[in-house]
Amino acid sequence: MSLIVSAIGQGLLWAVLGVGLFLTFRILDFADMTVEGTFPLGAATAVAAISNGMNPLLATLLAFAIGAIAGLITGLLYTKGHIPILLAGILVMTACYSVNLRIMGRANVSLLGKSTLFKNHFLASLPQYFDSVFLGTLVMVIITGLVIYFLQTQLGQGFIATGDNQTMARSLGINTDNMKIMGLMVSNGMIAFGGALVAQNNGYADVNMGIGIIVIALASIIIGEVAFGDLTLNQRLVAVSLGSILYRFVLLIVLKLGFSANDLNLLSSIILALCMMLPVFKKTFNFKHILKRGLDTND
Repeated sequence: MSLIVSAIGQGLLWAVLGVGLFLTFRILDFADMTVEGTFPLGAATAVAAISNGMNPLLATLLAFAIGAIAGLITGLLYTKGHIPILLAGILVMTACYSVNLRIMGRANVSLLGKSTLFKNHFLASLPQYFDSVFLGTLVMVIITGLVIYFLQTQLGQGFIATGDNQTMARSLGINTDNMKIMGLMVSNGMIAFGGALVAQNNGYADVNMGIGIIVIALASIIIGEVAFGDLTLNQRLVAVSLGSILYRFVLLIVLKLGFSANDLNLLSSIILALCMMLPVFKKTFNFKHILKRGLDTND
């Protein structure tokens, strides 16, 4: 039972990454590699700030702001510098590694003995692992609600239109460059925010904790979409959280089958690839069509 509760809690905390990447991957229609740098950037910022006496909540919000700045740099390189988005993201991601070392002063910083969001009196009184479930649920309800509200505003509709059809959006007077920059800032701010939460839950920050993060975030999105089928935009945002939880259960099952924890990134990539190829499998192995054709042949 404790493993199930832990998987749900971890899924909710990591779902922040899925919602953050959803803004660029699904709405703006490009994959942003910056997230592999901003996740540990958020963790490093929060841990360093908490270690120096800052309130954990303020440290987490500071992580969001620093992540948004990294997103701003990527956006400027992409829109004003005309660097392809993939390369712009890789450039900022690479720079973040050195920035993280500067912030923390070393490769790994522990929060042992420090106050975090998970160490307040109320959460400490909950049963084991329920602290991450409670805080993760609260964070995801707030974040998902804010994103849904934003997308229904005039600014949000302009943001969606930019991703759907840039030419049409520009003809309507929408500044598509500003929309892309805004999307990258909010997305990377949320990724850094998620990094701060995960670091506080784990009790440490490490400069290498961003490796494979984009795969984990994509898995939340893809698994949620595959598991729940055709959904509205708002429903898909909710499905990201559920997809993140399902992904954690898949990893739990894989570990129970005897695989090593060192294989998790490999297994995550395989799981994501299979989920993304599911429409191809359905088309290739159309069992209903094959069965019907077989019956017609028999007749």
